Amino acid sequence: MERLGQNLSIRKMLSKEEISRYSRHILLSEVGTVGQEKLKEAKVLVVGAGGIGCPVLQYLAAAGVGMIGIVDNDVVDETNLQRQILFSAEDAGKLKAEVAKQKLSGINPHIKLISHITRLTSQNALDIIREYDFVIDGSDNFPTRYLVNDSCVLLNKPLVFGSIYKFEGQVSVFNYKNGPTYRCLFPQPPQDSPNCSEIGVLGVLPGIIGTMMASEALKIICQIGKPLSGKLFVFSSLISETQIISFEKNSENSKINSLTDYELFCAAPLKEVNEISSLELKKIIENKEEIQIIDVREPSEYSEHNISGVNIPLKTILNHIPEIRKDIPVIIHCQRGSRSKKAIELLQKEFGFTNLLNLTGGIESLTPSEFSVR
Repeated sequence: MERLGQNLSIRKMLSKEEISRYSRHILLSEVGTVGQEKLKEAKVLVVGAGGIGCPVLQYLAAAGVGMIGIVDNDVVDETNLQRQILFSAEDAGKLKAEVAKQKLSGINPHIKLISHITRLTSQNALDIIREYDFVIDGSDNFPTRYLVNDSCVLLNKPLVFGSIYKFEGQVSVFNYKNGPTYRCLFPQPPQDSPNCSEIGVLGVLPGIIGTMMASEALKIICQIGKPLSGKLFVFSSLISETQIISFEKNSENSKINSLTDYELFCAAPLKEVNEISSLELKKIIENKEEIQIIDVREPSEYSEHNISGVNIPLKTILNHIPEIRKDIPVIIHCQRGSRSKKAIELLQKEFGFTNLLNLTGGIESLTPSEFSVR
């Protein structure tokens, strides 16, 4: 009788339209009206509205998660459309978080959507994350992954994790009921790991991985099944094989006392490479100082957007030594800063350059409104 009374009470909290909309959930004995109400009361933050974030957001919205936060400060680009299926061609140039909010509200008008148009940093992460029950990390870089993990540990929030690389994807759940954290699996970040803009990704893969992440989130909210805590699910789309790797909690690696500088923590050990920030570059350009800018990305990347300068891909840079000035500062950059570091190390070691500066964070660190990015 107590359970029946509870169900009747919850049924009153779901509107007639919601009961109809979520009827296939309610029919599941593991979910029912109790589980659907838990979904309605849940507050979930999704970090990144990219390839992984799109399917996560779509399925959470359709499932009736009551409050969904979206953290992303990027804009929709034509290159996103091959895998980020929430967006359309007419969305190019618009903020992903705002477009996602608009389209998700069309999927389900019964939920609350909040867009955080910002880059998650050590300064704002705790304030943003503490307003939610748990986090789903769909980011594509290691500084953000460690930042999200450490923030969740400090705030005691579960974390659903996913990543993709070319044809392979991974899914896991961290910090769930005092379980293992991201640092238990990856104590130290790999060095010079490229992202999909540098090595590519199969278009359907983010959909597969993102849907699995949404499934883990629903299990956590409804308290059903066995979440992937202490387990790393690995999927290879090329050979259609899956693997589950078990790992234990490392109490030492799980100790987090405060947030740190994650760009520095994840950076490859620098040899003798001097850096220049986007702010410093902006001042140099405003002062009309004489510099040379070299973009070591591939021609296809350069044609999509650049800050002028000369395009010399990293793999061909040894064929263009006479074109590189030695009498003025030379700013070398790529997408995020890893390929340009390699270029500088090579030029300094083999040809004795002493005037090279690496743009910290690459072209992604630049604000289009402040630079002539095209």
